[in-house]
Amino acid sequence: MSAKILDGKLLAAQLKERLVEEIKALGKSVKETPRVFSIVVGNDPASLSYATSQQKTAQGVGINYELQNFKADSTQEDVLNLISELNSYDHVHGIIVNKPLPPHMNFKAIINAISPYKDIEGMNLTNFGLLLMGEDGIFPCTPAAALELLKSSGVNLKGKRAVVIGRSEIVGKPVALLLLREDMTVTICHSKTNDLPFVVHEADVVIAAVGRPGFVKGEWIKQGAIVIDIGINQVEGKLVGDVDFASAQEKASYITPVPGGVGPVTSVMLMNNAVKAFKLQNSI
Repeated sequence: MSAKILDGKLLAAQLKERLVEEIKALGKSVKETPRVFSIVVGNDPASLSYATSQQKTAQGVGINYELQNFKADSTQEDVLNLISELNSYDHVHGIIVNKPLPPHMNFKAIINAISPYKDIEGMNLTNFGLLLMGEDGIFPCTPAAALELLKSSGVNLKGKRAVVIGRSEIVGKPVALLLLREDMTVTICHSKTNDLPFVVHEADVVIAAVGRPGFVKGEWIKQGAIVIDIGINQVEGKLVGDVDFASAQEKASYITPVPGGVGPVTSVMLMNNAVKAFKLQNSI
């Protein structure tokens, strides 16, 4: 048995098409389109590259995207003042703060200064609280992308057992909460979990977000399980995931590749969040 590939590039293209149509419809009904403001501090190449990628995706679906690049020696107060201004502007619907920030800045303090309905990365405490309480809000893009890929398998998720490997606030915890919303039974594993291979082998769905290349072995995977690999690791100049793809593919029914799996869908989910923010702010 060889697993079917859950193609993130294909799913991202399909989601983009839907977003394009939705944004066109919004433009006709409310005479406005979503506008996103992205903040970069310093000249980190990865941060600037990601911002450029965001801009390309935004423009591709019809979202207005503006970038503010602060100098590395700017103060935290400079950034907070801009966020305060953007929070007050009715025609700015989404705010992004790109990482990494300089050491003298507190990312949590900055992200929590963003109005919850403009926090399109879904990372401030209010949106996390809404997710925890099962309320509607704006949720983190990578966990949302993992769920979209999982749903694209067409498998009925209700009642299935899921194991999430990783407990970070950015991925592990929110993806577990999103799976609970789908009526799945969820176990969160981490570095101190006893007999991890046994726990993983019990799962119908495995979500790997541990940040260790090839960590999850094929022999751990239950026959016919779905494997979603969120890991992105550099090994000898190549991108690889947290799952040993070759061996896991022989056991799983569906599996995401790295690259080309969760990554492409994540960038689209950020723009999907921008549309959601726009609709919430306009009571649509």
